[in-house]
Amino acid sequence: MKKLSKNALIGYPAGIITGVTYGLNPLFGVPLMREGASIESILFFRYLFAVLLLGLFLVCRKQSFAITWRQAGVLLTLGLLFTTSSLCLFESYHYIASGLATTLIFLYPVLVALIMVFLRVVPSWPVWLAIFASFLGVVIMTQGGEAQAINPVGVALSIGSALAYSFFIVIINRNQSIAPLSNSLLTFYALGVGAVVFWLKRLGADGNLMEGIVGTSAWLNLLGLALLPTVVSTATLAIATRYIGATKASVLGVFEPITAILIGTLCLGETLTTNILLGILIAVASVVFMIATTKR
Repeated sequence: MKKLSKNALIGYPAGIITGVTYGLNPLFGVPLMREGASIESILFFRYLFAVLLLGLFLVCRKQSFAITWRQAGVLLTLGLLFTTSSLCLFESYHYIASGLATTLIFLYPVLVALIMVFLRVVPSWPVWLAIFASFLGVVIMTQGGEAQAINPVGVALSIGSALAYSFFIVIINRNQSIAPLSNSLLTFYALGVGAVVFWLKRLGADGNLMEGIVGTSAWLNLLGLALLPTVVSTATLAIATRYIGATKASVLGVFEPITAILIGTLCLGETLTTNILLGILIAVASVVFMIATTKR
């Protein structure tokens, strides 16, 4: 095994944390949707709370909020991409089963690799192998249950979420104008764009912003969405892409569906099948293989 560099020792754990925390979306989001909260309202409060938490953190650290106009343009793009990804993901839950949606979302490592090839950055063969092996593992995880009806709209929304997320990853990794910005400041502005977008979107739709958001549990779920799958996940994603690159960081996203499936088993009473165990084993083995055979 090759000795891991300092970048790898920081980047790989950050990538794993990204996958695990982003996989917590259903834990907090599904109960809110079941109570009748609109997707726009859920995502607005999620992003708003995240921005407030990050803003407080930046103020405590006495960090400047100043950015250039060029950086503002890039951050606006990142915010719109992350917003699109979140919206498509939550909308897809209305059309297809969460297991299938999770599998389709995990197309993003392949999409990242293809985008990087277009940018003339060709991944090594261990990374390609890890991409396809981990995706195979996710596919196996979602097999063996009841037959799932495949709605083309849900499939398109899931793939659209994956594509938007892929461009988000690549821009963070490749754009030099935002390189001087801290991960916290980058996340603050990207999520701030999302909060504004969902607020405007909800204003233009029928219904109350507070509809379906009632009781302490609803607000705790919104806070959970803001903190773990949003602030922590986005910040660690920025760290991972900067230290180990966009493609490897995206492969570590395999921990997202693993987390979602484990939550379904442990918290939602879903059955842990042999296929799920086999899929987890293949996915984790592929990530370990990638780490053991590549270096920054």
